[in-house]
Amino acid sequence: MKFTALQIANILEGEVDGNPEIEVSKLSKIEEGESGSLTFLSNPKYTSYIYSTEASITIVDKAFSPEEKLQTTLIRVENPYKAFSKLLEYYNMVKLNKTGVEEPVFLSSSAKLGQNIYMGAFTYVGDNVNIGDNVKIFPGVYIGDNVTIGNNVIVFAGAKIYSETSIGNDCVIHSSVVLGADGFGFTPNENGEYKKVPQTGNVIIEDFVDIGAATTIDRATLGSTIIRRGVKLDNQIQIAHNVEIGENTVIAAQSGIAGSTKIGKNCMIGGQVGFAGHLVIGNNVKIQAQSGIGRNVKDNETLQGSPALNYGDYNKSYVHFKNFPKIIDRLNTIEKKNGNE
Repeated sequence: MKFTALQIANILEGEVDGNPEIEVSKLSKIEEGESGSLTFLSNPKYTSYIYSTEASITIVDKAFSPEEKLQTTLIRVENPYKAFSKLLEYYNMVKLNKTGVEEPVFLSSSAKLGQNIYMGAFTYVGDNVNIGDNVKIFPGVYIGDNVTIGNNVIVFAGAKIYSETSIGNDCVIHSSVVLGADGFGFTPNENGEYKKVPQTGNVIIEDFVDIGAATTIDRATLGSTIIRRGVKLDNQIQIAHNVEIGENTVIAAQSGIAGSTKIGKNCMIGGQVGFAGHLVIGNNVKIQAQSGIGRNVKDNETLQGSPALNYGDYNKSYVHFKNFPKIIDRLNTIEKKNGNE
């Protein structure tokens, strides 16, 4: 699919500086630009590449003033990074603009489908499923009984959505995500054997949630596991039963949240962070990668380490951690000296 500089400028509400009819069909980094590609310049440290790039079109700031002759056609915008992001979003929308129901699929007679649906081959849709408008469901997706999916949702290939799950509007569910599997609930008997506790709740995903590939969110034992509006989850995250994650919280890959922990709004959580169960994490909390959280956390805290400490305290303590062997050597020297005296 090809676009001219003028078409792109119209999408971005920008101005063409150069050939308005030049066409592009792919995207590139500015340092790797080649003929027929589109790139952008937003970070000043990459400015030198604009004079050597072979990209046909480059998005730049309106105030950009070249110091040498350029080969590339410019599109001038208010904010190149935001403009390029908008273009990526538009490109994805065009690329994913599929409609119709492929064959074979299994579609229960009691399922209800909205308008402008795409459903890929080998999809299974169970009883009493309700799917909204403009939903894209790629091949090999399983959707269990009584699932509700809102409008403008994308479910990529191979995702599994267990029964009773509720998904809001404008969500993205990536490949191999599992929503609504049983929580990890077992009780030991007098023989030390474990008996399963029935998991009878569900998972609720609110609007504008993105869930990365191979992430798993377990159904509640009772009630709901809830992912609030605007949450962004990376790949390979485990969220246990009865967890609640507050609005606009972001969590990086390979983090794990044990059962019944509540995480507040607008939190930023790094990769491989582990949370114990039944905790309350406040709003606006920042947690560095590989931290272990075993206590409640107040609003606005920044933590690091395992067990996690206040970020400033951790950095001060780390100076001593690094010097610990030297400190031990000094203590041994002092003890020997005192012993000899």
